[in-house]
Amino acid sequence: MDSTGEDSSHEGKQAEKEEEEEEEGEAGAGREGKEEPREADGSAEVVEEEEEEEEEEEIDVALIRNMTQKLSTEPVKVRVHDVQIKGNTRTKDSVIEAQLKEVRSVETMQELLQESVRANSRLRALGIFDKCVITLDAGPNELPGTANVIVEVEEAKRPFTGDLGVFSKPETKAWSLEGTVKYKNLAGYGETLDATGCYGLDTTSELSAGVSYPRFKGWKASLATRVTLLTQDWQRYSSYRERLTGLSVGLVSDKNHDISYNLTWRDLKDPSRSASKSIRRQLGHSLLSSVKYTYKKDQRDSVFRPRRGMAFISTSQIAGLGPDSKLLRFARQEVEVRMALPLGFANAALNFGVAGGIIIPWGKGFQSKATPISDRFFMGGHTSLLGELKGPSSLLGFRTRGVGPSEFRRSTSVKTTEIGEGEKVALPKRDTLGGDLAVSGFADFSFDLPLAALKEYGIHVHTFACTGNLVPLTGENRQPWSLAKFISGFRCSTGLGLVIPTKLFRLEVNYCYLLRYQENDRIKRGFQISLSSPH
Repeated sequence: MDSTGEDSSHEGKQAEKEEEEEEEGEAGAGREGKEEPREADGSAEVVEEEEEEEEEEEIDVALIRNMTQKLSTEPVKVRVHDVQIKGNTRTKDSVIEAQLKEVRSVETMQELLQESVRANSRLRALGIFDKCVITLDAGPNELPGTANVIVEVEEAKRPFTGDLGVFSKPETKAWSLEGTVKYKNLAGYGETLDATGCYGLDTTSELSAGVSYPRFKGWKASLATRVTLLTQDWQRYSSYRERLTGLSVGLVSDKNHDISYNLTWRDLKDPSRSASKSIRRQLGHSLLSSVKYTYKKDQRDSVFRPRRGMAFISTSQIAGLGPDSKLLRFARQEVEVRMALPLGFANAALNFGVAGGIIIPWGKGFQSKATPISDRFFMGGHTSLLGELKGPSSLLGFRTRGVGPSEFRRSTSVKTTEIGEGEKVALPKRDTLGGDLAVSGFADFSFDLPLAALKEYGIHVHTFACTGNLVPLTGENRQPWSLAKFISGFRCSTGLGLVIPTKLFRLEVNYCYLLRYQENDRIKRGFQISLSSPH
């Protein structure tokens, strides 16, 4: 009986324990059941947020698509409400605002985009910023149809630059040491201060200093002022040495137009005392006060090796502005046109060029006055036919100042002069006088050689033909001018050569053959080395 009671008691306790465990299990299940709805609610919220973000992205994409379509089909009216400038610590706001003048006057979104790109290019061209970013933002909500322009700049950490180099002139077999230093944005007006020095072994030297302001006082063009002291030695060719002290003020200067005023004091001397009669009449002091206008448009795809496009330059100069009767008075005009045509094989191209110039004195008795020799036209030398636009001057196969009128020097005895490295040459017995009317032309055919190594470096071959003539129009000893006589006096040369282009210059090794020249010309047959630079 006792054992049965104990068993019954034990079973009762066991049953109570099982009931407690069942209750705990039901409570746990209840808690789990209550937590499951919370997890379901959280995942639903995440899905709803993702769907909202997707809807917003779709709306943004649709807005962008609609705006792009609208910009491409019709003008979108907008005006600039405000221009905000950030990041400039030294540069004045007025300097940056001057580059944004066109941005403020736009009337459509298309114009705003275009002018913003142009303004960014102009700001970078100042050379005073390492970074420049223009951002367009919507204007205030209460002013619909407006935009804000935000300009963020980072000023240059190194405003000071300098260059030093040694350069050679193959036509004169001389070397020169040239150096330039520049300091930009010293006063915060975007100005550039520069000083240049040049010393040549042929006794040519130059010292100059200048300052230029971009868009000075809101002008569309920059203002530049320069003081120059220049000494040039032309004794070897024309028996005179020239010293110039001048001041130039650039009134207008942009991509195509340049207007400048020049005031120059000249001093011509004859250290050898053997100059010809015409040169002796030019010796002494003179004052040049002139205005020069240059229009230039170059659409060629390359300066060193053009294969497509045209280039044109016109330079007009009026001298004698002032009341002083001793001022040099003349009018000078230069024009040059070039054209490049691709041929469609071996990277070949045809280049043509025609240049002409005329200088005429003006004032009382102008027909009997001789033009200043420093402003006349000269032909000859080893400069390349291509490259920079330089007027009627290049004529391969002739030495520097080797073409045109000349006159016997006072002493006909042959003298020698050193030109460097102990080399001596005989000075010519005649002085080159230059011309008042000059015309020249050339044709150049270039093509690649079938060698991969040469193509990789741009080395190619060219053949050329060039012609030109120059004559005096005024002076006491002038001869009657006639078109037939002028045409019959043209010199001609042809040749071929190897062209080695580099980043700094174009080097040509040419063989020249003279087709036509005159008795007193200084010619150079055979091989010549020609150099040209883009500036």
